Amino acid sequence: MLLIMNFKSQVENSWKHPNFLTLALLPLSWLYAILFGLRTLLYRHGLLTKFKPSVPVIVVGNITVGGTGKTPLTVYLIELLRNSGFNPGVISRGYGSKAQHYPYVVRDESSVDCSGDEPALIVKRTGVPLVIGSNRKESIESLLHSFPKVDIILSDDGLQHLALERDIEICVVNATDQCLNENLFPAGPYRESKKRLKTVDLIVSNGALQDLDSIFSMKLIASEPVKVNPAANKINDRFDPMKPTIAVAGIGNPERFFRTCRELGFDIDEVVFADHHRFKQADIEFGDKQVLMTEKDAVKCVDFSGRNHWYLPVDAKLSKQFDELFLALAHRVTIDKSKY
Repeated sequence: MLLIMNFKSQVENSWKHPNFLTLALLPLSWLYAILFGLRTLLYRHGLLTKFKPSVPVIVVGNITVGGTGKTPLTVYLIELLRNSGFNPGVISRGYGSKAQHYPYVVRDESSVDCSGDEPALIVKRTGVPLVIGSNRKESIESLLHSFPKVDIILSDDGLQHLALERDIEICVVNATDQCLNENLFPAGPYRESKKRLKTVDLIVSNGALQDLDSIFSMKLIASEPVKVNPAANKINDRFDPMKPTIAVAGIGNPERFFRTCRELGFDIDEVVFADHHRFKQADIEFGDKQVLMTEKDAVKCVDFSGRNHWYLPVDAKLSKQFDELFLALAHRVTIDKSKY
């Protein structure tokens, strides 16, 4: 396992700083490009069939491997749609889920082992109807059967899932990534060529300072740290920003979390785990030191966290121009869908 983790780390390092490993992996990237291109052509010419849901589908995805901020954007879009009169539902792959059956309806009382961390966070934040499973057709059918009032669906990830017909595509990119390697996976971090950005409806740049042409800026605004275990909230104490703190992250882009902590003035020591890491109590025990983590990690640590364990809530913020354009697209595709 240690060898696998070490090799994974070396590969990810080669994505930012191309080296001999980049050259060694290029043949696999070429094979990936050929297979993905062939699959795209088969769907484009109708030789492979697409599933066409009865309600509009909005895909929120990316063209790179790793975290770009899709989950906070999905939460933002859920509230935006609700405030405009829609009844949104969500489907997700549910990475890391150990449910006994799929599709699986995620509810507030569902264990994180069954739901996966990102779906658990989304449901905890919004209470939205959400179904997970690798087969998106089955997930959508289960969602609409279980929640018949749902009139628009957000697909958390799935930009490359060509078997699902979609009405709006939103691609999230990282404005702060210093990536010198634009090869396709595994020699580079790209799932698709950057040319794909020309075909999506909206591009959201996480970390950009302002809207640029067709790219909309998204800022993640941090709130005051919150206790991981709600029961510990009854203890009348507050997070001390001046106290040495262990910052723990098991997400796709941990440096963004650490950078936010430093910008808030927190005195942190960084501890990194793999994305979607299944936390154990020993992973977050550091004596009497404060421990601060992401909200996505926190949902996995509720049962064994104490008074020293906190998470940092973040909320997406986008411009009024984005809101207006997104809602105009949502209303338009809803009207178009009703004609069939």
